[in-house]
Amino acid sequence: MDPWTALGLLAGFLTTIGFVPQIIKGYRSKRMEDLSLIMPILIGVGMLIWLIYGIWLDSLPLILWNAIALTLNMIIIALILKYGGSKKG
Repeated sequence: MDPWTALGLLAGFLTTIGFVPQIIKGYRSKRMEDLSLIMPILIGVGMLIWLIYGIWLDSLPLILWNAIALTLNMIIIALILKYGGSKKG
């Protein structure tokens, strides 16, 4: 594996893992009312575009981490919808 791919994998891991504490906290507390629904929707659209771009480039780090991050982001959206996110955006 070349060093640039390794760097991309590390960067993707570090930015993607940031979703996990929010998911755990929301699931345990059953409270998501302080979170905006608009933010994860916009980020999710961006992740989807990055995923498509990664597929076009055949880039393992872009494909892997954007697919995982998009999944985690969708979990956050589901938790916001289930446990009452902010209606203000």
